[in-house]
Amino acid sequence: MKREDAKIVEDVLNDFKKRAENRKSFDLIWQINMNFLMGNQYCNVGYGGQLEEAERQYFWQEREVYNHIAPIFDIRYAKLSKIKPDINVLPSTNDERDKQAAKVSKKIYKYIKNKLKIDNLVNQAIKWSEVCGTVFYKISWNGDIGQVIGLDDKGGKIKSGDVELSVVSPFEIYPDSPVCDSLKACQSLIHAKAYTTAEVKQMYGIEVEGKKVNTYSLDNVAEGIGGLGFRGTMPKIIESVKDDSVIVVERYIRPNADYVNGRLTIVAGDRLVFDGDLPYKCGEDGEREFPFIRQTSIEEPGCFWGSSVVERLIPIQRAYNAVKNRKHEFLNRLSLGVLSVEDGSVDLDNLEEEGLCPGKVLVYRQGASEPKYLEGENIPSGLSEEEDFLLEEFNKISGVNDLLSFSSLSSNLSGTALELMISQDEARLNAPIESIKCAVKDIASMILRLYKQYASFPRIAKIVGENGDIEMFYFSSSDISSEDIELENITEGMQSLSQRREMIFSLLENGILQNEEGNLSNRMKSKILDMLGMGIWENAQDVTDLHIKKADNENLKMLEGEGVKVCEIDEHKLHINEHIAFMLGQDYTKACEKDKSLEERFLTHIREHKSKMEDK
Repeated sequence: MKREDAKIVEDVLNDFKKRAENRKSFDLIWQINMNFLMGNQYCNVGYGGQLEEAERQYFWQEREVYNHIAPIFDIRYAKLSKIKPDINVLPSTNDERDKQAAKVSKKIYKYIKNKLKIDNLVNQAIKWSEVCGTVFYKISWNGDIGQVIGLDDKGGKIKSGDVELSVVSPFEIYPDSPVCDSLKACQSLIHAKAYTTAEVKQMYGIEVEGKKVNTYSLDNVAEGIGGLGFRGTMPKIIESVKDDSVIVVERYIRPNADYVNGRLTIVAGDRLVFDGDLPYKCGEDGEREFPFIRQTSIEEPGCFWGSSVVERLIPIQRAYNAVKNRKHEFLNRLSLGVLSVEDGSVDLDNLEEEGLCPGKVLVYRQGASEPKYLEGENIPSGLSEEEDFLLEEFNKISGVNDLLSFSSLSSNLSGTALELMISQDEARLNAPIESIKCAVKDIASMILRLYKQYASFPRIAKIVGENGDIEMFYFSSSDISSEDIELENITEGMQSLSQRREMIFSLLENGILQNEEGNLSNRMKSKILDMLGMGIWENAQDVTDLHIKKADNENLKMLEGEGVKVCEIDEHKLHINEHIAFMLGQDYTKACEKDKSLEERFLTHIREHKSKMEDK
């Protein structure tokens, strides 16, 4: 290896070790969170900065785990996983061509969303953010996948390449400073992950020397928990060794005065794999940017890492376990009893082994006092009161309630009161919901920008249309004129089909969806049927959409100078509306300046539609 390359490798590895040391405290927090979620709730941070298991102090000590963090996590995940934000691509201008380009961009995202199963990846990311507080998405371009577009000199397949999206845990990300409150505030970022030597050879085509690499894995242990006379098992996050592996370190540096196009350095083990400009123009206005998107559960001001509800619940969970176990120890004393025995009056070994079992013949020394139970006390009321208080604390701190589990709910509550309780319950989830929405929006923007940068060859895509039909379309980078993304304005209360139908019927009753004549237009009927969930098998919607597509194609043909005849099967009123809407756009106005006969061509076609409609 060249001396310059060795110096670069040394600089990157030293930088990585420094950042890993600065992030060590957060690693311990995430490990404790994961252990508590899985049930290992008797772990602490030792003096050496390592995770340690607390030992049982007495053989009779109750050390059961009463895990309330796991069901709270399940409830939050169930609610957050329902969030499926849809995106809309805004056209650059009001021109018809820009509108068509925006529609194509939306189709491209729909195609890649189904191909990469983005909804599943978002659900996976929600789990990471809920337990660790932060998660990342990595978007990259892989030139070795995609459609085959040719063969090279050796007969190998040349592929078009395609976008790749993966979920990255916070254990793999190392910012230059933990006080940066966003990715944009970071000047550099390191992504480090352990790979086997075979994986490195497949990715980069180089041979590296494998070593033992420390990773985290799941294990079962049979110590530390249980009660009097038995032991239990619990899952546990432990450090394990991965053989024949290396750590691949990717260091990203934002564009600056020294590196105008930024810098990406990749080191696999002790070998330099790549050192050059940031490859992806995935930022705004074509700027080179980190290919990462950050998602948090609870945003912490002035901190790169978000926090999680699990972290806040840990003190309550420790206190709850302590109260329940002390309560059971008290019950053990009441049920088993505590014997008072005079010294030398009985065989203590036999008494300790068998106790005072039913039918036992107890022999004690003549003249001595017979063994007897000490009078026990009732369970202190403070233990039960503290237990109830801690259960309330779980709900207050987590911000979620399972209303179905509350038997105290009055049966006289109205539907409005229940709706208010549900809305208040979900208000605490607003922060992670907004973070999920922003992440999905950024994912859509980066995907379109990467296609605009790399998709130079036309490629075919397939999506399922609004009516359930299969739609095939070609696209290339020239078809993507805008990456201005906005989220569909759908409130969270309308996520379920029943709630959406109730809202639509309410709008129909109030006459909001009707036109000035009090009727529903064909386009509005089509939209309503789709929102009611009947668009797939309702023929009226299929025919309406086909007429709209036919009218749009006629507009483009007439714009290019072709004459279009009116067909008897046309829905004339719908066609007339589509043609007039196109004539009011800027594309038509600009085209009329170049083609003076365009207006007459359109008007003649519209007159023919009106004549056919009068004949009917």
